[in-house]
Amino acid sequence: MKTNTHPEIHEINVTCACGATFKTKSTKKEDIEVEVCSECHPFYTGKQGKTSTAGKIEKFNRKYNLNKKEN
Repeated sequence: MKTNTHPEIHEINVTCACGATFKTKSTKKEDIEVEVCSECHPFYTGKQGKTSTAGKIEKFNRKYNLNKKEN
């Protein structure tokens, strides 16, 4: 195997727009600023709204003429 092919890994600080900070390892030497992290993302905080499925099945059936056939 070739020697010295892997980049150097540095410990950096990640700062979110919400103010949360944490340390991680990266090949990038500078600190990183992100807009969304696990502290403020709706999926992780549980604030994500449930998508409404009301009427979607009926809309699909009408679009493809899959109405129930009467006996």
